[in-house]
Amino acid sequence: MNLSFIIESMLILLLALILDLLFGEPPEKLHPTVWIGKTIDFLKPRFKGSNPKIEKIKGIILGLTVIIIFSFIVYIILYFLRKYLMPIVYIIFASAILKTTFAVKCMDKLSRPIGEAIKEGRIEDAKSMLRRIVRRDPTKFDDQKIISATVECVAESTVDGITSPLFYYSILGVPLAIAYRAINTLDSMVGYKDKEHMNLGWFSARMDSLANYIPARITAILMVVSAWLLNEDWRRSWEILKRDRNKTESLNAGWTMSAIAGAFNTQLEKPGFYILGDSINLLKPDHITRSIRIMKLTTFLFIIIIVLPMIIIMGVILP
Repeated sequence: MNLSFIIESMLILLLALILDLLFGEPPEKLHPTVWIGKTIDFLKPRFKGSNPKIEKIKGIILGLTVIIIFSFIVYIILYFLRKYLMPIVYIIFASAILKTTFAVKCMDKLSRPIGEAIKEGRIEDAKSMLRRIVRRDPTKFDDQKIISATVECVAESTVDGITSPLFYYSILGVPLAIAYRAINTLDSMVGYKDKEHMNLGWFSARMDSLANYIPARITAILMVVSAWLLNEDWRRSWEILKRDRNKTESLNAGWTMSAIAGAFNTQLEKPGFYILGDSINLLKPDHITRSIRIMKLTTFLFIIIIVLPMIIIMGVILP
């Protein structure tokens, strides 16, 4: 058993969680995700092409280039820090990088004020804040659609913004967490089915669906457990998860959104795309707060039940 690996990995994770709790997101100039995004912006026009088949191949090269560049840079930096400097320097730096791959506090900070604005009747402010977390146009949204979009975002972001990067960290450390963040950023920037991106972004979209496949399903099940622990309707959460998980175009997003819709006995809807759950209860601003509680408890359970045991298993496997 590689005990030093296990201890170091757990310390890095603990410190990363503390950094998130205390400080949230680092400045944009220091955020690796921002650098990844700028790299994609720089490379995208250089990989465009008029031939669909060639452009699909270029899309593969674009995706692999971004993923390899950033995961390799992080691996090299951490390798030299670990080999030539004091272990504490390596642990602190690795924790800081790992923290940038997930965002618990940020999701809370961006979502909670939307519910508060609706409570106070500031619908236009709520719409403005909603634009920061979803792509859809909220111009004509009423309070129900605003709350729905926010709760959906919290549910989906629990996977791609928290549990997925932590899942990959537990397997091969910070470089793999960064690789996941590169995949997710690629999907958010080029993984569309419009004319401009359908060929160039197909690989990035497929990679993102594949990367989130296992974490999304584990997370959804743990959301049902969280609903039980938080006195939400866990039985209904499980029923709606089983019934509605495949109603979204996304291979993975429907799992966690269905679990939360069922837990609240309410309906989540993206007009023209999907309806999840049943409208037994109207959506209220406090559903946003309750979804954040489920997100946080699910994160805790995911770390205890999945991440920490996986770190121990990898410590046993690695020489």
